[in-house]
Amino acid sequence: MNAIPLAERLRPLTLDNYIGQKHLVGENSVLRKVIETGNLHSMILWGPPGVGKTTLALLIAAHLKRPFYSLSAINSGVKDIRDVIEKAKSQAFFGTNMPVLFIDEIHRFSKSQQDSLLGAVEKGTVTLIGATTENPSFEVISALLSRCQIYILKPLENDDLLSLLDIAIKKDEVLKTKKIEIRETEALLRLAGGDARKLLNIIDLIVAVNRENEIIITDEFVLENVQQNIALYDKDGEQHYDIISAFIKSIRGSDPNAAVYWLARMIDGGEDPSFIARRLLILASEDIGNANPNALLLANACFQAVNVIGFPESRIILSQCATYLASSEKSNASYKAIEEALLLVSQTANLSIPLHIRNAPTKLMKDIGYGKDYKYAHDFNGSFAEQEFLPKEIIGKKLYNPGTSSREKEIRAYLKKCWGEKYDY
Repeated sequence: MNAIPLAERLRPLTLDNYIGQKHLVGENSVLRKVIETGNLHSMILWGPPGVGKTTLALLIAAHLKRPFYSLSAINSGVKDIRDVIEKAKSQAFFGTNMPVLFIDEIHRFSKSQQDSLLGAVEKGTVTLIGATTENPSFEVISALLSRCQIYILKPLENDDLLSLLDIAIKKDEVLKTKKIEIRETEALLRLAGGDARKLLNIIDLIVAVNRENEIIITDEFVLENVQQNIALYDKDGEQHYDIISAFIKSIRGSDPNAAVYWLARMIDGGEDPSFIARRLLILASEDIGNANPNALLLANACFQAVNVIGFPESRIILSQCATYLASSEKSNASYKAIEEALLLVSQTANLSIPLHIRNAPTKLMKDIGYGKDYKYAHDFNGSFAEQEFLPKEIIGKKLYNPGTSSREKEIRAYLKKCWGEKYDY
């Protein structure tokens, strides 16, 4: 068996052979135009594992005939970055094309490591291509982010994965020597979950454990072979998503025992603590909201503390936050309100803003009625004055419906006191 993984053996050599991400590299797409014109800028490739971030960076450099340097944020430090930058400077001195510096998992770089890139990126010593599975808004410093274009890569579609599977079986130097018949693909596609590398790793595994020249792939065959060999926790794969799902659903379901168990599974598996803390922050608003406003404050404090402290101590902070959120009253009223409002906006387009609540910074605006008859709430008893704030076409539309928690009953009562029937749910 070839020691080189199948995913590496099948890495495409040209952009035309690149599978997926048509919105970026397909004909007349935004990134394809950038590449073909040669006006390459620094960029961050953001997307889940196995969707072609590293491959795309390699292809861009090859297409433009640029020197290519690669660093992994897991095992590279400031010294490694400086060494690459010095090499890039010396190459520029001899008139070569501007090098591409590819940094895998750039979200794992500390602030000081990211700071060390700024000068070289700003002066054009290197063109940075960073790859990340995490939201760069949270993980990349603003100074570096402002110098990069963000491109979002999507999970591969099933058709893309099936095309890749067909190429693997017909063209790979190892697989084409065997008689592989694919009768069912549901299990393969489900286990891959839009991840090309995972799909190819599964095929690699199946071929490795079945030495026969004739292999018939069915859903049952795939599950039997894969389930006996996969790791219990893969923080970049299906288990990553399944366990975070179990964790969130346990908190939403008000079960702190289950929540802390799934938290322990993630910690034991080496999950990124920032990822866990960010999901807790989202949940505090989505599933608790105004039933307990302190939940968002605690989750935000947890997120900040985890990013300052790191493992192993941050496990205690994560546990405190998870058990608190699980033990809190729940409400998704705020979440439902914004979803309902976004739907309404998509259906009604740009409705006119009532004149009395428009801003009137100039005399002309005042003369044509901007701000006229607006009632300043604090000039009235209870800091409330009844007036209309919605566009006339949707007057009376109810979007926010407070839940039944004790705190939201107070909100409900206050709104009814102010508005009467208008907020009588």
